[in-house]
Amino acid sequence: MIFILLTVGLLCASPAITAADEESLITVYEVLESYDFPVGLLPKGVTSYELDPSTGNFEVHLDQTCSFTIQGYNLKYSTKVTGTISYKSIKNLKGIQVKILFFWINIVEVTMDGDDLYLSVGIASATFPVDNFAESPQCGCGFDCVNGEKQGKFSFDRLLPLLES
Repeated sequence: MIFILLTVGLLCASPAITAADEESLITVYEVLESYDFPVGLLPKGVTSYELDPSTGNFEVHLDQTCSFTIQGYNLKYSTKVTGTISYKSIKNLKGIQVKILFFWINIVEVTMDGDDLYLSVGIASATFPVDNFAESPQCGCGFDCVNGEKQGKFSFDRLLPLLES
């Protein structure tokens, strides 16, 4: 019992929680869910994260930049994504961009209202059903992946099972 209280006390007193601190800590995807956000706000493949629970400041690390297209929107994640998270609100977001016409524009805020998720670029925002973010997209192909490759892309490897039958 004393060990549990000591552990909880140390976690609460800690200025930041990092994924590298202890393997038993929750994943960044579970952190998103604890703030009532869907896991699909981040792509698969996060390598580490830091969170200061007292301020909500966070930093998420990917091993490489990550791009994909979802519902006609081109998205790009830097190797480092930062911001401030609170219940149903992410502000001061840096490291995620959306391509609008010919320009890459930073997504600066994400909020939730009911079953809707709002992604803001500052002067404008787009609304999406939360259900669209129930799964994390995969770098390179988003949700259109088959064995790590974008569907619709011709590959002889995809024909082999058919030829072998």
